[in-house]
Amino acid sequence: MSDNIPPKLEEMRQLMSAELAKHWKMFLFQGLLISLLGAIAILVPQVATLVIVLFIGWILIFGGGGRALALFRSRSLPGTIWSLLASILAIVLGLLLVLKPTEGVLTLTMVMVAFFIIQGVFSILLALQFRAHIRSWIWTLLSGVIDLFLAYLISRGWPDTASWAIGLLVGINMLFAGIALIFTAFAARNSAPD
Repeated sequence: MSDNIPPKLEEMRQLMSAELAKHWKMFLFQGLLISLLGAIAILVPQVATLVIVLFIGWILIFGGGGRALALFRSRSLPGTIWSLLASILAIVLGLLLVLKPTEGVLTLTMVMVAFFIIQGVFSILLALQFRAHIRSWIWTLLSGVIDLFLAYLISRGWPDTASWAIGLLVGINMLFAGIALIFTAFAARNSAPD
């Protein structure tokens, strides 16, 4: 097959394979860590859901606060008022999630549906790019298909399953993403150019 590939493309393919092979341990470590965290989230989905909601709340609070502080240092920039309003909105939303996490679960459940759809599509596209370089591209493809299936399941059971759905589905997503990284790491290690 490499006889039909133009020399520049073949050189690029070999460089990409070499880079993947050089960093296979990083992929393996990430895969193991993500799989472990995913398994924990699957075992205690209600706790994982609460942790995710609180985490997002704190991110909004700190992100909005940091943005607001930066705006005070550069008040003369155009759009400062709109940026300040966006910062205040982020802080308020973050406080609502932190102070009333159960109310935020319903909204975040629908946000997770959108996340799984977007991640599923991107994983499938990534798998199609990996196909030319790594034999285990099918695992990344499978991860994307599972993301799309999870998006369907979570939207179908909403709002009844919201208390545990986010934790369980994020756990499943993380477990399969971790497995995909593990297989990618081993394939990259074994496909080092000669």
